[in-house]
Order: sequence, then C-alpha cells, then structure tokens
Amino acid sequence: MTETTKDPADIAADFIERFLDIADLDGDLEISQANGRDYVSIVAGENDDLGVLSKSDSVAALQELTRLSVHTATGEFSRLILDVAGSRDARSKELERLVDRAVERIEGGAQSAALPPMSSYERKLVHDFVSERGFSSHSEGEGADRHTVISRA
Repeated sequence: MTETTKDPADIAADFIERFLDIADLDGDLEISQANGRDYVSIVAGENDDLGVLSKSDSVAALQELTRLSVHTATGEFSRLILDVAGSRDARSKELERLVDRAVERIEGGAQSAALPPMSSYERKLVHDFVSERGFSSHSEGEGADRHTVISRA
C-alpha cells in the first residue's frame, strides 16, 4: 500500500512516530475518530519524557506539522486533533476557567468579555462552555487574531 492510499490518521501516526524517533522521545500512539475528525494521542511511554512536547505551543506546532504531512500525502486538508500526554484535557480545563472568569466579569456589570485569540477547535470548546452557562458568544477577528467575545444571552 502506498502512502497516498493510506488512511489520513495512519499517515499522521507514521509522521508522529518518525518525529518521536528523531527527537528521541518515548510515546505510544492511540488513534480514534469522532465528529468527522481524527484524534491522535501520544501517551507517555516508560520514560515519561513528553513534558516539553505537551506544552500548548508545542502541541499546536506539532499538530500543524502533522496536518501538513497528511495534506502533502493526500492533497486533502486534515482536521486532525493532536493530544500529547493529556495536553488537550489540561487546555480544556484552562479554557473553562477563562470562561468562568469572563462570566464573572459580565455578572459583575461588564457588557461583554473578550478572550485571547485561539484556534478554531479551542473557540468551539469555548462556545460550548459559554452556552452551558446560559450566556452567548461569537468569534471576531481574522486569522491568528480570531477570538471569542462573551455576552449575556
């Protein structure tokens, strides 16, 4: 089977395995699919040496490189989501705390609260958290400056 006929998640896993080998990092890969997206998780191996790689900027960069690898092999855009040693859960909790603080500002009298720029995936999580709290949100800005604004429903 040539790489162009492989499943995008398998192409991503191959790329990440090569990356881990080059970086001399130990990790096991888990692949899943949900909501039309491939999810690839790097789970810490015996050495548990994924600390630097699990920082949000590193995860975002590796995710982008992996998406580019899949795009190069298939010609199709990849909506792959990468998790390194639980980084996505940690980021989700961080985003939830941001939403809670923004909601507190609005309940304290502010008309709205703008959050910092973030990826479309993170904005989606934020919109869900905001909705759960009975508030409304929308995205503003373009490209790397796109962010979420929260207001009363």
